Amino acid sequence: MPTEQTLLDATRVIVDIQRQRGIDLPTDGELYRFDANHPDTNGMIDYFIRPLSGVRSEVGRQEWHEFRQMQTMSFRAKPAGVVESALGEGTLNLVSDCERAVSVSGKDIKFTVTSPYMLARTLLDKYYGDFDTLLTALAEVLATQVRELDCACLQIDEANIPGNPQDGPRAAEAINIVLDAFGGEKAVHFCFGNYGGQVIQKGNWGALVDFLNMLRCDHLVLELQHRPKVDLEALREVTSDIVLGIGVIDVKVNPVETPDDVAASIETAAKMLGAGRIGWVHPDCGFWMLQRSVVDRKIEALVQGRDKYLGLT
Repeated sequence: MPTEQTLLDATRVIVDIQRQRGIDLPTDGELYRFDANHPDTNGMIDYFIRPLSGVRSEVGRQEWHEFRQMQTMSFRAKPAGVVESALGEGTLNLVSDCERAVSVSGKDIKFTVTSPYMLARTLLDKYYGDFDTLLTALAEVLATQVRELDCACLQIDEANIPGNPQDGPRAAEAINIVLDAFGGEKAVHFCFGNYGGQVIQKGNWGALVDFLNMLRCDHLVLELQHRPKVDLEALREVTSDIVLGIGVIDVKVNPVETPDDVAASIETAAKMLGAGRIGWVHPDCGFWMLQRSVVDRKIEALVQGRDKYLGLT
């Protein structure tokens, strides 16, 4: 288990690796929520749910059964918690966690927070009796915290809605509550899940365009390298008010892309989407499931491929 000092040192390393490679907007590697008990999701759910007041994280056998009957998440059999009273921030402290990263990296970083919709889908509700009310309450708790974050960019991460496009309007409303509370660059990341290289959610970007257009964000961070080409075509319908971020590195496989591969992916996307639509290139999702030796080379290829496309090399 990391000490505060080793966590600070690891954050320095993670940010510096990205900056040395030429990444414009690095992250802290989400080390702020590192959880040895949940390495498969890097604390993406439990870090946010466990500290909240109004939620009990000790879950009994019958509650496991009730959650399974809800069929909200086919890949999760146990709820992250049981909602027993009005939600509050409890001991969740995103502000302190962001400050830790900023203290060693400066403010020019991206800080990531799991979407309220994805979090709400993991809960067994025994209090609100209505999913939308639960969702709004959760979004407002997160908004209260992100309002005080002092960093360049906030990224909301959502990996569940791609498989549930019918919930787009309610998810967008909740995500927007969180986005509206932040004063800097606002990004939303979507992927179809990644557990040991496996896609979790079925669906396509075409079914999500209306939902994407509802978001009050500055740019999107989208999984595309591991997706069929038809998904790229669908993004032509995304409003020009939102800058597109294009996944050009596949995080579900070990083979390392070459700079030529990356440049070709950017060129294909630019031709498909039109001039000025692409503002960012990035990996499809997080790198945490890949070996460090693979990750370092993929980051290097990402930047070299971008520069090759831009004619900088």
